[in-house]
Amino acid sequence: MTKIKGLKDMTNSAETSYITRGYIRYTGRKKIVLLLLLFLIVLLSLAAINAGAIAFNPYQIFLAMLGQGSSVSHVVIWNIRLPRVLAGVIAGAGLAVAGCVMQNNLKNPLASPSTLGIASAAAFGANIAIIVLGAGSFQSTSTDAVIINNPYLVTFSAFISAMAATLAILTLAKLRSFSPEAMVLAGVAISSLFSAGTIVIQYFAQDVKVAAVVFWTFGDLGRASWREVGLMALLVFFSLVYFMTRTWDYNALDSGEEGAKGLGVNVEKVRLGGMFVSSLITAVVVSFLGVIGFIGLVGPQMARRIIGGDHRFLVPASALLGALLLLAADTAARTIINPVVLPVGAVTSFLGAPLFLYLLIRGPQRK
Repeated sequence: MTKIKGLKDMTNSAETSYITRGYIRYTGRKKIVLLLLLFLIVLLSLAAINAGAIAFNPYQIFLAMLGQGSSVSHVVIWNIRLPRVLAGVIAGAGLAVAGCVMQNNLKNPLASPSTLGIASAAAFGANIAIIVLGAGSFQSTSTDAVIINNPYLVTFSAFISAMAATLAILTLAKLRSFSPEAMVLAGVAISSLFSAGTIVIQYFAQDVKVAAVVFWTFGDLGRASWREVGLMALLVFFSLVYFMTRTWDYNALDSGEEGAKGLGVNVEKVRLGGMFVSSLITAVVVSFLGVIGFIGLVGPQMARRIIGGDHRFLVPASALLGALLLLAADTAARTIINPVVLPVGAVTSFLGAPLFLYLLIRGPQRK
C-alpha cells in the first residue's frame, strides 16, 4: 500500500508540474507580446518626435530630452512634438481600453465610445459653446485657418454634454434594468438625438461659426499642451488600475451573466462601474482633442485576436495597441503630404474602417 501511495503521489506531482509549466508558458507568451508592443511604441514615439519640418538625429533628440542641445531643438521637441506624441499614446490607450471594457460589459463587439453616442454628445456640446455661447469667433493666421478663441469653454461644454449622455444611458439601464443589447440601442438613439441637435444649431448659425465647429470636430493631437497631457495621463492611469482590479470579473462576465452571478460577481455593480469609468475617459479625451473614431472599436478587437480573451492580458494589450494605432495615425497625418497636417480623426477612420471590416470577415475571435 505504501508503494502504491508513493506512485500516486509521484504521478500527481508530475501532473502538477506539467500543468504549472504549461501555465508559465501560456502567460509567458502573452507577457512577451505585451513587451513587444511596448517596444514598438517606444520606437514609433522616437520616429514621431523626429517627423516634421525640422529633422533631428537621435543624439539631438537625446540631448533635448535631457534639457540640453540647441534652443531650437529644445523648443520644438519639448513644446510641440513631445506633448503631441504623449497625447497620442495616452489618448489611444484610454480610448482603446474604454472600448475593451464596454465590449465586455455589454457583450457586444460593436460597443465603443462612438457607437454609444458619447462622441456625438461631445460634438453637440462643442457646438453649443462655439455657436450659442460665443466661443467660436475665429481669426485667420499664417499658420492656422481657424483658431477658437476660448478653447476651455469649448472643452468644458463638450465634457458636460458627453457626461450627460453617459449618465442618461446609465440611468436608463439602472431604472429599467436594460439588457446589454438595449443599452447599445439606447446609445444609438442618444447619438441620433445629439446629431439632430447639432444639425439644427448649425442650420441657424453664421458660416464663420460653422467653420469653427467643423474645425473643432476634426480630431487634433496638436491641441494638447502639457496641462492636458498631465490630466489625461492621471485619468487613464487610475482607470487602468481600476480595470486591472476587475479583470477576473470581466473574465467571469465572458461566460455569461448567470455564470458570473454564480461565481459571486455583482454583475450590475461591475457593469455600471466599467461603463462610467470608460465614458469618463472618452469624455475627457474627446473634449481635449476632438472626435477620434475607431480606436476604441478596432484596438480591442485586434488585441483580442493577438492575445486572446483573458482580460488580465487583454486590458493592457488593448491599451498598448490603441496607443500604437493612434500614434501611427497621427504620424502618418503629419507626414503623408507634409507640410500639410491632416486631421487625425479622418486618418483613423480611413485606417479603421477597412481594418474593422477585415476583422469581421476574418471570423470569430481567438479564445
